[in-house]
Amino acid sequence: MEAAGPRLGEAGVRRLLAVAALVLIANGCASPPPTPEPPFGAPPADRAGAEAPPPEAEPETAPKDACGAAEAQGLVGRPRTEIPVPLDPSRQRVACTTCPITQDERPDRLNFFFDAATGIIRQVRCG
Repeated sequence: MEAAGPRLGEAGVRRLLAVAALVLIANGCASPPPTPEPPFGAPPADRAGAEAPPPEAEPETAPKDACGAAEAQGLVGRPRTEIPVPLDPSRQRVACTTCPITQDERPDRLNFFFDAATGIIRQVRCG
């Protein structure tokens, strides 16, 4: 009993196998569908039984008080005229709380922020 439909012949079968192989290869290279996010507040381990990945190690950062801000906290609430004159101006900045300043982060720079209206120091921090 013959199959209904046209005969492919040897060349047709080779083309069909080549196309099937390409489809299988393409499907094998496709990325898997994204994993759905867990509901808000659910612990990461609830993701379809998967364990939570280990926490990433934090990059090396400068010490929290690399600029000496802890020593200068006593100036908060005092007039800005009491800010000591810097020995190295590149490592100290004085600005009002509403003044525009550069956003470059320098852990070794000591920043004094004062109220423009009163001249009272409001914050001392590194950065």
